[in-house]
Order: sequence, then structure tokens, then C-alpha cells
Amino acid sequence: MNWNTLMFLIFPYVAVVLAVVFTIYRMQTKPFSVSALSSQLLERRLLFFGSISFHWGILIILIGHLLALLVPKGLLLWNAMPLRLYLLEATGLALALWAGAGLWILLVRRISVSRVRVVTTPMDTVVLLLLLVSVITGVLTATQFRFGSYWFPAVFTPYLWSLLTLRPRPELVADLPMVVQLHVATFFVLLAVFPFSRLVHLITVPLGYLFRPWQIVIWVRRPKGQRAPSSSTASTPPHLVSQRRIGD
Repeated sequence: MNWNTLMFLIFPYVAVVLAVVFTIYRMQTKPFSVSALSSQLLERRLLFFGSISFHWGILIILIGHLLALLVPKGLLLWNAMPLRLYLLEATGLALALWAGAGLWILLVRRISVSRVRVVTTPMDTVVLLLLLVSVITGVLTATQFRFGSYWFPAVFTPYLWSLLTLRPRPELVADLPMVVQLHVATFFVLLAVFPFSRLVHLITVPLGYLFRPWQIVIWVRRPKGQRAPSSSTASTPPHLVSQRRIGD
């Protein structure tokens, strides 16, 4: 059994089984753990810059990959004009660099901020490193093997559809450069660790946040000598206060 058979034929199905089975198991046995458990109260400045950059950058890139999978002919038609091809490639590279910068900030935050480091698990670090490898190999692919948006529909789209239709064709990626193969393999590894990490919160899709009034949770230190809260506010933890819009 060689690398291509193991990584691009067997492991993709193993990763899917792990992701589905253990995600369902986690939701059934530990439903509260299916969340990101924000550490905003521990540190906000680095979290803001890192989270915004990484999440928006990676989201748009994933949408682009999904479009290449669903409408490959449309992508090839778009790239028929050189100017549009250059625009798409430059946009994708800029988004990858933006996401990579945000990811690096989040990783440094987990390591350097003592209060955040205390609540950081080994899996948090593993996921951040895997994502960093994915972004770096993606950038290297875009810069060393140009016009990935042109050859992706011709190579990876048939390969991914072969997996989805249970007629795998690993030979489609067997001769690709190692950095490209590593980029693909990292995706399957992330899929395998998905149910064991904070990434599992992606499936919750909190649509209610789009419609509820905004809420800011802030830390309040009660001065020494101040009396305890009255019974009417006893149900609210003394160190947490919620601010809502007037009239909510």
C-alpha cells in the first residue's frame, strides 16, 4: 500500500466516518460541548483582529472551492478572459494571506496570553497548526503552480466527485506535486479531527443570532465594601453584566 492509496483512497472515507459518527455521538452525550466556548472575556484585542481576519478570509475561500466543485464549467468560463483569471487568482491569494495573518494572531494569542493559555487544550493547538499548514500549502500552491482556479476544475473536481459517488479515482492526484498533495491531505486530517475539536461548533449554525438584540458581556469588579446585590438580582452572577439596546 503506497501513500496515494492510503491518503487519497482509504483515508478520505475513514475521515468522513469519524466526522459523522463521533459528531453525532458528541451531540447526544455532551451537547453543551458543541460550542466554541468564547474566550473573549480573557482577551479581546488580539481575538478581534485574529478572528475577523481568519473567519472571513477562510469562509470566502471555502465558498470559492465549493463553487469550483459544483459549477466547474462556470469557473472555466469566467477564466476564459485573462483579466478575470488574474483578478480571481489575485483575490484568492489576498484572502489566503489575510486568513493566514488572522490565524497566526490566534495561534500567538493562545501561546502568549497566560489567561488564554490556561484554557487552551492540546487539540486547540493541533487544529490551529493544521489550519496553518493548510493555508501555507494553499499559498505555496497558488504561487508556485499558477492558475489553480483553472486546473482545479479539471483535476480536483473529478477526484472529489469520484469520492462522493463511491467510485474513487486516486490516480487523478497521484502525480501532483507534494505540496499540493499535502494541502489536500490536510483537509482530510481536519475532517477526521473535526468531532474532537472546537470545530464541531460549525454545525450548530446559530441563526438566532441574526435576529436577536445584540448583547455585550462585560467584566465588572465590585469595589471593596460594596454591599452584595439585592435578591432581585441574585440570579445574575456578580461579575457579569449584559448590556442591551434601549427598549429591548
